[in-house]
This record gives sequence, structure tokens and C-alpha cells, in this order.
Amino acid sequence: MTTAIEVRGLRKDFPVRDKGLFAPRTLKRAVDGLDLDIPRGRVTGLLGLNGAGKTTTIKILATLLRPSAGTVRVDGLDAVGDARAVRRRINLIAGGERMVYTRMTGRENLWYFGQLYDVPKAELRRRTGELLDLVGLSDAADTMVERYSRGMTQRLAIARGLINRPDYLLLDEPTLGLDAPIARDLRRVVADLAAHDGTGVLLTSHYLAEVEELCGHVYVISAGRHLAQGSPAALKAATGSHRTVRLTVTDPTERTRAAADAFGATRENLPDGGELITLRHPDDMAGPLTAAVVEAGGSIGGLEIAEASLEDAILTLAERGEAGLTTHGPARGGSADTTSATTGSRTEARSPDRTTAGTAGTEGTAGTVQTVVDAADTAGAHGGGR
Repeated sequence: MTTAIEVRGLRKDFPVRDKGLFAPRTLKRAVDGLDLDIPRGRVTGLLGLNGAGKTTTIKILATLLRPSAGTVRVDGLDAVGDARAVRRRINLIAGGERMVYTRMTGRENLWYFGQLYDVPKAELRRRTGELLDLVGLSDAADTMVERYSRGMTQRLAIARGLINRPDYLLLDEPTLGLDAPIARDLRRVVADLAAHDGTGVLLTSHYLAEVEELCGHVYVISAGRHLAQGSPAALKAATGSHRTVRLTVTDPTERTRAAADAFGATRENLPDGGELITLRHPDDMAGPLTAAVVEAGGSIGGLEIAEASLEDAILTLAERGEAGLTTHGPARGGSADTTSATTGSRTEARSPDRTTAGTAGTEGTAGTVQTVVDAADTAGAHGGGR
């Protein structure tokens, strides 16, 4: 039996009226032929701009929505036909949505949801206390939730999502509205669940530093379709997102300029007679560049390093998608290469040979990113069909 959530050709259509209450309904496709793999013991990211289909996808995986086409299997169980058994293996934490009862206390909420999951009473009593302490609500455990702040309510929703020790945890903007210390503690808990308990985690978040810290593998989608997949480092490298080094030289000479030019850096004259050297590169070149300029006799007035941005990578991929390009990755961890559907040529898009920090439960390799580009209409190419 496969121990993973496997999504194949997932499609979801919603009936909408575009031109008023009495206009005929048309179908709007929110998810279009999506393939995903969420294995145990890894935090997997699902990223995209607003309206990309992330929340719809997570709700289908959580059995809250039925797919229009395609399959979702959880440890081999069909999420539609075996929905009851699937629900015992999963849980959902969604920021910004009401997931607890306001006319009950925090403790009563956890007791109620624990009973729904058939958690034994002795374990549930112990688990309730542990989770209330984890999210910092022990002192408010017996207070009505309607008197909680938004952040407190979200913290209780996090505890509710962990009450059954799920095999798979679906996180949709889980740190939305949380104070920094609680958000940090939640990230630690998520990483530990994947690394030590073997929990499979699917995370969507607009806090991309959170994604880079936790996720060993990321899917990027737009309009419900695959754009790319790979480690955060690989995605940044494949889209040309580089580190930026800015070096201020107080006494530039021909030798310092030649040293900067040897790295392919750009130079800009400053009003005080100094010079700003800027270098964009996938690798960390701050040390070698600084050493070369100093060796050439230059004095350093300032050094600034800006890390490559995952946000820039996602925006670049989304722009390609809007331009009519469709991309996807291998269904089951296959070879990571780039295929042009119009030419058939293959090239590999690999990130620099370094590890991705903070990866939970996976080998820390930056890995590869795969994109498949098709300038024609490829609706249904992932198995969803039209």
C-alpha cells in the first residue's frame, strides 16, 4: 500500500453567473488537471497567486469538496468512496476560517472534536491539556471562544487540527493572524511532526520565508494548473532568481574596477566619489568579490547581501502561465528536466549544489525543478480531461 496522498488529474468546476441573478450559469474551472504527491515524513508546499486554486485543492483533499474529475487517494483509499476512513487519517488547519465553536470553551472544543475522531477518553484528556499548553491557551481553556481574540481563536484551531494525531496535516495559511512567537512555535511543531512522527504535511502560505524554512518540495500552480515543482532553491535558480551583493568601495581605482569587472558585476558612481558594485549570482559570491576588491587595493565602505527571492520565482512562473505556457512536474518523482512540447528538446534545470536549510524529514538536497512548456491549449493534459 502506498503511504502518501496521491492526486491525479484533479479537476473542479463551479457553476457561476457572470451577468446577474437571472443569467444562465456557466462553469468556472478552479482546478484543472492537477497532479500532486504528498508523502509521509515531508512538508510539501503548494504555492501560487491569489485565485490559483490552492484552497479549493486543499478542501478537496480534506473531503470538504467533491472533485469534478480525477482521483485523490490517501494511503490507497479513495477520498470520495472511502471518505469516512480518509477523514480519520487527515486533519485541516485553515487560517481566517471559522473552525471552532464560539459558544463553547476552548477545552470543550477540543474534547468535542476529539470524540468525533474516537480518541480514547484518557488519551483525549491528556492530549487536550498538552495542546492547550502548546498553543498558549491553558489560562483561557475554560473561557468561551466568543471572548477570544482572533489570534487566540486561530491558536485553538491549530490545537483542534492536531487533536487526532493525523497521518496527514493540511495547512492553509495556518499562521495567518498569529503573533510571531506562536507562529514560530507552530513551524517548529510542523517540522517535528514531519521529521520525527512521519506526518505528511501540505502547506499553503503567503509567508514565503515560512515555506522556505519548512518545505523540501514545492508545487507552483496558476489557474488550477501545474507551473513547476522542485525545491525552493531549485525553483529560484531555474527562474533566474539570484543573490544580490552590493559592495561600496570608498576609493575606487582602475584595479578595483577590473576586479569587479572580472566577476561580471555592474558599477555605479556615487556622489561622494565612491563606487557601488552590484553582482547578481546564484551562488554566494560576497566573500570572493570582497576579497578580490580588497586585494586590488580598495577600501570597503559597506556590504549588503540580498538573498534570492522565492516570491520573485513565483511571480516569474505566474507570468509565464498567464502568457499561455503550461508547466508540470513528474508524477512520481521522475527525472527532473525541462521539455519543450513544441520542439521536443530536453534540458536540465538544476539549482546550485547546496542544501535547502530547514527541510523537514527529507534529504536536504536542492534537487531539480521540472517544467513542461506547451504554447498550445493543453487543458486536460494532466489527465483531467474536458
